[in-house]
Amino acid sequence: MTEESPKEEILINVTPREVRAALLENGILQEVFIERAARRGLISNIYKGKVSRVLPGMQAAFVDIGLERTAFLHASDIARTGNGQNGGGEEVIPDIRGLVREQQEVLVQIVKDPLGTKGARLTTFMTLPSRFLVLLPLGNGVGISSRIEDERERERLRSEVEHILGEDDEPGGVIVRTAAEGVSRDALRADLAFLRKLWGAIQLECRNAKVKTLVHEDMPLPIRVLRDMVTSDVERILVDSAPDFERMQKFTESFLPELTPILEHYVRRRPIFDLHGTEDEIKKALGRSIPLKSGGYVIIDQTEAMTTIDVNTGGYVGHRNLEETIYRTNLEAAVTIARQLRLRNLGGIIIIDFIDMEEEDHRERVMQVLEQSMARDHARHQITAFSPLGLVEMTRKRTRESLEHILCEDCDHCSGRGYVMTAATVCFEIFREIIRQHRQFKFDGVLVLAHQDVIDLLLDDEAKGLAETEEQIGKSIRLQPESLYLQDQFDVVLI
Repeated sequence: MTEESPKEEILINVTPREVRAALLENGILQEVFIERAARRGLISNIYKGKVSRVLPGMQAAFVDIGLERTAFLHASDIARTGNGQNGGGEEVIPDIRGLVREQQEVLVQIVKDPLGTKGARLTTFMTLPSRFLVLLPLGNGVGISSRIEDERERERLRSEVEHILGEDDEPGGVIVRTAAEGVSRDALRADLAFLRKLWGAIQLECRNAKVKTLVHEDMPLPIRVLRDMVTSDVERILVDSAPDFERMQKFTESFLPELTPILEHYVRRRPIFDLHGTEDEIKKALGRSIPLKSGGYVIIDQTEAMTTIDVNTGGYVGHRNLEETIYRTNLEAAVTIARQLRLRNLGGIIIIDFIDMEEEDHRERVMQVLEQSMARDHARHQITAFSPLGLVEMTRKRTRESLEHILCEDCDHCSGRGYVMTAATVCFEIFREIIRQHRQFKFDGVLVLAHQDVIDLLLDDEAKGLAETEEQIGKSIRLQPESLYLQDQFDVVLI
């Protein structure tokens, strides 16, 4: 008996300066995409740039494409003639200085958005996606999406595309996307003709464009949703904006007529992201702790170097024994972790600390559930078995900012640490500052400005310390609460 595919729906919420798209499986939020007018994603955009610096030691170059930070172009991402292999069949990457030079103009495409302090990642191997195919103008051959598992269908698609490529005899390679499964040769041919025409328009635009300018911009989010996110499992697409619904409807009628029946204009008063608690799920995804239905919980900490995930039983005591309780908690956590990685768009190195299990078959089953839960994730990932320390290490490719980085920023007060000094600690800081000032300057008295909680503590538990400080400096100390001060802010004023 085969496992039934989950039923999916896509919700698209449009406001004047922001568009959000949510993918739900059986009513549960799995992924969310956010595009803001002031900060649109740059992936797939094509620029005419200028090489500003070549770094032989890194086999890379920095390219100015008109963004705030120069973008990064590695030698392995630069198209070149020849097969690029040595006698043993291994790829050989030439010296970067033989591929580009400073002040050279280059046509580049963004493959990774600027993340944190890093600039965008570039390539000269252009890719132009449509519904069924991806055109590689500088590539060759035919590739088939690994998500198409039926070998007969893979061979059929390869044969059809190779036949179409032979008809026009133009250079370039093609990747067949998952959505192409079961489509006819005519549909594939129309897709490729559209991509050929688009590439010709881009080349013409590049010849006339100034350096450090955008040559080709990817489609807006609502249209990209139709092109990239819709599979046979999607039962409906709801859009709460009439203009965007009309644009999407025209697009489907022209290019994807099979999607027109499932596209709906959402007109109810209730906000579209209130359906299935989508808005609440997004807010929960910004939290550090995720509760499990059993009573356990998962803690996710995102740092610069890696993401760490800790699983705890919490209030779950089970019904049989400790090992069974731990096993059940880990199983539930494995499913939750896979969903949260997609929803939060966490990438890079990820370390999962499941609760220690004694039985080997329990560990194997938890790994199996984690891998099965990650199978529907579109991002490329790799999972290793339990380490000798009981940790699961994995990597997940991320090309855009995480949900937290899009919606949040570091606290101005704590600089992203997530904690502040206690009122008691601040009291001792004040005592030390008063004594420091006493040793350097002459004054008649001291005025301390601080948060109300700190003032209350100085007058209560730390009143003895305040008196001893007054005695040590031989001056009186006045206290004044400041409503706008945060707990670890204070000023010592000499009067």
